Amino acid sequence: MAKRNILLMIADDLGRDLGCLGNRGAITPHLDALAAQSVSFDNAFCTTASCSSSRSVIYSGRQNHEIGHYGHEHGINHFSTFDGTATLPAIFNAAGWLTAIIGKVHVGPEAVYPWTLRMEGDGRNVTSIATRARKVIDLAAQEDQPFHLTIGFQDPHRARGRKSFANETDWPGVHAHKFAPGEVEVPAYLPDLPEVREELAEYHQAVNRLDQGVGMVLEALSDAGVEEDTLVLFISDNGVPFLNAKSTLYAAGCRLPFLLRCPGGPKTLRNPNFVSFIDVLPTFLDWAGIESRDPSLRGRSLLPVLNQTEVQDGWRHVFGSHTFHEVTNYYPVRCLRTQTHSYLKNVAWRLDFPLASDIYGSLTFEAVRKHPPHMIGGRPVRDFFRRPHEELYDLTNDPHETRNLAVERAHAETLVQMREQVEAWQKETRDPWLYKDGVSWLSNEYHEDHGLALPECHDTWLPGD
Repeated sequence: MAKRNILLMIADDLGRDLGCLGNRGAITPHLDALAAQSVSFDNAFCTTASCSSSRSVIYSGRQNHEIGHYGHEHGINHFSTFDGTATLPAIFNAAGWLTAIIGKVHVGPEAVYPWTLRMEGDGRNVTSIATRARKVIDLAAQEDQPFHLTIGFQDPHRARGRKSFANETDWPGVHAHKFAPGEVEVPAYLPDLPEVREELAEYHQAVNRLDQGVGMVLEALSDAGVEEDTLVLFISDNGVPFLNAKSTLYAAGCRLPFLLRCPGGPKTLRNPNFVSFIDVLPTFLDWAGIESRDPSLRGRSLLPVLNQTEVQDGWRHVFGSHTFHEVTNYYPVRCLRTQTHSYLKNVAWRLDFPLASDIYGSLTFEAVRKHPPHMIGGRPVRDFFRRPHEELYDLTNDPHETRNLAVERAHAETLVQMREQVEAWQKETRDPWLYKDGVSWLSNEYHEDHGLALPECHDTWLPGD
C-alpha cells in the first residue's frame, strides 16, 4: 500500500495576492502552477487573524479560545496551548508518521507540539528550507515511514525596520524581483497613497521570494518520487500586514489562499464552499486514514466536498474568534461569515482598536495620518479605531464592509439571527468571553448550568440606541 504523506506549507501574513487568485500585479508562477493541479477553496478563512493563535487552530482542530492560545506564544507575550490538548504532531507521531517542522513554529509548549524533527529559524532562506525538506523526505524513506512535513515560511511578514520585508538581503539561490510602486495593485481596503504603494511593492517582492521557495520544496517532492503519494496544502496564517487586514476579522484579515492538491483528486477547480482552518486537521486525518479518538476535535474533513462547484448544505458559514495579537493588543472579536453577510461582535468595544507593532510603525499608517481625508480604504480612521458593539455588513452590496447595518432597524432581524448563532457557538465552544460580553441576552439556563449568578445590572444596549 502506498504511503499517505502530507506536506503543509504555511505562508506568513499572505493575503489572496497570487496571480492564480486574480492579482494581476503578482508574480507567483510556482503557486499558480500548484493551483492548476489543486482545488482552490475560494471561501477559506482562518479563525483568527494573528500568526501564533491561527497556527494553534491549524494544528489542534479547535478554536484558540478553547485551548488557551489566545495570542502570540513567543517572548514576553507567552500565550500557549493547554497541556493535554491533542495536536497534529502528537496524533501523527502515535500513528507511526515521521513528523517534522521547518522554519517558523510559533506555537507552544513543545511538549504539546512534539514534532519528531524541529528545524526552526531561517524562515526566509527558502533555499535552506528546501534543502532541509529533502533531508526529511529522505529520512522517512530510510525509516520506511510516511511523513507529515510542515513548512513555516516567514515571508511575506514584515521585517524589522520601516517598510522592510527583508528584501535588502541577498538571499542565496533567489532571484530578487523588484516591483515598481506604480505597477502594484492597491486593494480597496487601503488608500492609494505613494507610501502605501512603496510598501506594497516591497510586500510583493517578498511574496515572489515565497513563491520561489514553494517551487523548490515541490521540486524536492517530485525528485524523491513521492508526489503521487503526498497530499499538499498551501495556506497562509492570516491576512496581509497592513491596516484593515492582519489582526482584524474583516475579509482582508481572514479570507486567505487555500490550495489543496490531492493525489487522484480534481485539478484546477474553484470550490466555493465555506471552509475554516479548523477543518485542516480533520482533513489530514481523513486522508491518512487515522481515526481520531478525541471527541473535542471540531471541524470536518474537506474530502467529501472536494470536487463540488456549488456551495453544499452545511458549508455556508464560518465562525471567527480573535482575542489578542501581541499581549498589548487586546481586542476580542467574535465573528460569523455567511454567503451574504458578515457579523462581528466587538466584546471590548469601549476600547480603541490596538494596532500590531509592525503596522503601527509602517509607512502606510504614517501616510494615513498625514494625508486628509484620513481614510483607511472606505473607512474613516475614527471608525477604524472606535468600533461599535456590533457590526453587520451586506457582502453582496458592500463587499469591503464599510456600511454598518447593525444600527439600521431595517436589518434588525438579520442582526438578531446572526447574534444568536454566534452566542450558541460560543456556548458550544465554552468561550470564556461569552459572559464578558454583557449579559442582556444570556439565558438563565446557561448561568445555572455553569454555576453562575445573574448580575443585578444588565447591559441594555440595542441597535439604533
